[in-house]
Amino acid sequence: MVEGQTVEGSAFGSRSVGSGTVDERGAMYGTCARMVVKPENREKLQAIFDEEPTDTKGYVASHVLMENDSDNVWLLAIFEDRATYDANADDPKQHEMYVRYRALLEEEPEWHDGEIRSFP
Repeated sequence: MVEGQTVEGSAFGSRSVGSGTVDERGAMYGTCARMVVKPENREKLQAIFDEEPTDTKGYVASHVLMENDSDNVWLLAIFEDRATYDANADDPKQHEMYVRYRALLEEEPEWHDGEIRSFP
């Protein structure tokens, strides 16, 4: 799969992906983070996420769930494998982005890294 193609037959449906690929089992790597956003910063946080580059090597997709009746925000960032995820995590540009959105949060995010699998 190349940038601009779609992922068929998975939880992604027919959605475009970033520059990364999804293996035949649907296995990818990434993080799920729970964040507590200050109520007045919800839209600012979304604006920062909207600026996140999609041409990062190995990047597949990101999703944000803004929990009902709560200040919890759940981020799912997906990469083609652990190596591309780790490279992104170590990139100074990614750290700059983190510093920007961390200022909008009540506390440190709770990170959960691991293999991500799709299902129909």
